[in-house]
Amino acid sequence: MSAAVLSGRELAALLDRHGFDFFTGVPCSLVEDLITALEGDRPAPWIPAVREDVAVGLAAGAWLGGRRPAVIMQNSGLGTSLNALASLSLMYGFPALLIVTWRGFGGRDAPEHILTGEITPNLLDLLRIPHRTLTAAHAAELLTWAASEMDARKSPVALLVPPGVVAAGAERAGAESGAAEERSTPTGSDPTRVRRAPAATTPAAEREELTPVISRAEAIAVAVKELGDEPVIHANGYICRESCAIDDRPQNFYMIGSMGMASAIGLGLALARPRAACVVFDGDGNLLMSLGTLAMVGSLGPRNFVHIVFDNEVYGSTGGQRSPSREVRLDRLARSAGYRTAAAVTTASEIAAAVRTARAAEGPHFVLVKVTRAETPVPRIPHGPEVIRDRFRRSVSGR
Repeated sequence: MSAAVLSGRELAALLDRHGFDFFTGVPCSLVEDLITALEGDRPAPWIPAVREDVAVGLAAGAWLGGRRPAVIMQNSGLGTSLNALASLSLMYGFPALLIVTWRGFGGRDAPEHILTGEITPNLLDLLRIPHRTLTAAHAAELLTWAASEMDARKSPVALLVPPGVVAAGAERAGAESGAAEERSTPTGSDPTRVRRAPAATTPAAEREELTPVISRAEAIAVAVKELGDEPVIHANGYICRESCAIDDRPQNFYMIGSMGMASAIGLGLALARPRAACVVFDGDGNLLMSLGTLAMVGSLGPRNFVHIVFDNEVYGSTGGQRSPSREVRLDRLARSAGYRTAAAVTTASEIAAAVRTARAAEGPHFVLVKVTRAETPVPRIPHGPEVIRDRFRRSVSGR
């Protein structure tokens, strides 16, 4: 192999050496060999994400759980991730290494990559994300820079990967004949490894109609009362504001922006701390915006994950516009995606019982709470983003 080209194993080893221990993203052929290496039998997990912005959310949750994350994406995915980067990673200050493949580099690529390739550095500049271009000869020093910069800034940094820097499939040297087996999900005894969910339980008889009888604020109060010291990731909007007014705890992470990312952040936290419970307070609009995360939860099967969705069938904070959840049962989607249990409840006693059950057994669990459209007058979150971040991380990982 030419000295100008890195094998996937070489780059993975460099990432390990620089302390990166949580990897997620969406594949690109320019780093196919790296992803093959990350999928192998390694202590740090590779989490395939359904979208690049979801991977950004996973990385945020992993960092809150004490990990040093890296996100792999094509530069087209950088565009997909603009809001998550601006109103989550950059606003709160979540360090992550973005390994961004540079399709359209030098104006040579398929037509769909040319414009994105031309503006890729400018997008990073507009976001004020420090970036450098990866070369095989200087990979070690560039990773030293990236690790130091992201920790010092508490911010994402990016390495752009042009074509030909990481070995392509046909250029691999000495690839073992068992490489295909290495792509399977690890199932060893190491609790940091990703596990598939147990077989889904047979659902109890379902009510076809769910008639809400209590408000979201009342439902949140019931759920909070049943919790212990579990960390709770809150979807943005009135869910986090009502929860903060009911019981403001250091273990509460309040989403101020980045609608749709709560479930991804919670999943990242759950995978980073597999022995500790993680709860997500979600909303119907938030969940529908990032519905693919259900499939990730179902396929990965985090046993410590409890997903509670307060569904009022409207987008409440923008004027009460109709949500598709009026016609689509979200608990059935979760069950089909592979959650171990999926319950649908409406009353205070049912909510309490469902939360107790979820806390007592291995998950992942999904609880759909149908609530009325009543809004409780509550103030905005009184804490700034960095305060929310720091007190939450201290409460869950002691850092």
